[in-house]
Amino acid sequence: MDDIKIRAGDFNFYYGKAHVLKNVSMDIATNKVTGIIGPSGCGKSTFLRSINRMNDTILGSKAEGHMIIDGKNIYDEDIDVVEIRRKVGMVFQKSNPFPKTIFDNVAYGLRINGVKDKYYIQERVEKSLKDAAIWDEVKDRLNKNAFELSGGQQQRLCIARALAVEPEIILMDEPASALDPTATLKIEELIQQLKKKYTIIIVTHNMQQAARISDFTAFFMLGELIEYNITSIMFTKPSKKITEDYITGRFG
Repeated sequence: MDDIKIRAGDFNFYYGKAHVLKNVSMDIATNKVTGIIGPSGCGKSTFLRSINRMNDTILGSKAEGHMIIDGKNIYDEDIDVVEIRRKVGMVFQKSNPFPKTIFDNVAYGLRINGVKDKYYIQERVEKSLKDAAIWDEVKDRLNKNAFELSGGQQQRLCIARALAVEPEIILMDEPASALDPTATLKIEELIQQLKKKYTIIIVTHNMQQAARISDFTAFFMLGELIEYNITSIMFTKPSKKITEDYITGRFG
């Protein structure tokens, strides 16, 4: 595998007594798209949110093992969680723009991180909107409310918001599941562009989408990592029967 950006080692996660991730070990390559597939409730989203410690906010949650980013375990006591979340951006299943202008949505993360330079903010907002492939559609209405955008545009706006603080990793939790096929295609094309600069991990229910956009695919089942390989191998010659059954739609 290419350079390793993230290394999970015997990683376990609990919500109270519920053991939702069980001894997950996997290496995630830099500047690649890693797809995570598996039936509902298998731990996909929990694993994704473990990478930027978003699960910390849930009462009674507990992690064991290692989640190493750039050689540092992000669950060590001396870790600055705010810094982790700056480095690891997140895009959710449902687009969630703030009730603000398009400009202020993208500038939000910069401002809460203490950036005051107006010209720098302007520069970052424009660059992020361009990188999220939505600049041409919104450049003349940056002061309009973000809720005036279509669902697909709102999702690309949320991607721009994540890019503005210059993360290194982008987590995407079913980013196209609420979108029509045209908007989905735009998001998929965008992901292919973004991986040149970012390491991307995407949870998806859509097998065809995983096959189209992922370089590597991980199959989770009941909190365990069942199989993890180059996507083309996973979808043509999986090593386990249960993986093949899931991918071919026999269950799930």
